[in-house]
Amino acid sequence: MGFGPPSLPDMAAAKTLQVQLESTLESVDTAEEMVQDFARQSGFPDDDVHRIGMAVRESVVNAVVHGNAFNSHKKVSLDLSSAADRLTIRIQDQGAGFDLDDVPNPLAEENLLRKTGRGLFLIRAFMDELHMHRLSPGGMEVVMVKNSPTKEEL
Repeated sequence: MGFGPPSLPDMAAAKTLQVQLESTLESVDTAEEMVQDFARQSGFPDDDVHRIGMAVRESVVNAVVHGNAFNSHKKVSLDLSSAADRLTIRIQDQGAGFDLDDVPNPLAEENLLRKTGRGLFLIRAFMDELHMHRLSPGGMEVVMVKNSPTKEEL
């Protein structure tokens, strides 16, 4: 049995997927591709697959850069779960965490050129639910939900 991300055939049969990722920017691409494949195989249309991938990309970038600060001893956990009515994505880092109220509004005029805050804005725009909380003894957990499209939406 090999180590690393599951192969595509394994993901096709899975209703859940759990992986540990290194705190590197390469892990961002890996996570995005894995989640897009998982979402596609869970029946999401291409537009939603793209939005889900972008939301995961932003969240894993935050986990690697801001949460774990590229620390090679810290990991990013990615858990996917697909049900008939939704896809749930859980991303955890091992950093210090942050207070959502401290993140500047990227739409405020004074923040338009700032480099922070846009990722959370995009995640909220692309996903149906977003929940964040600190973990004990440390770290941050982001839970994103995308509802499955109804037949009328397809």
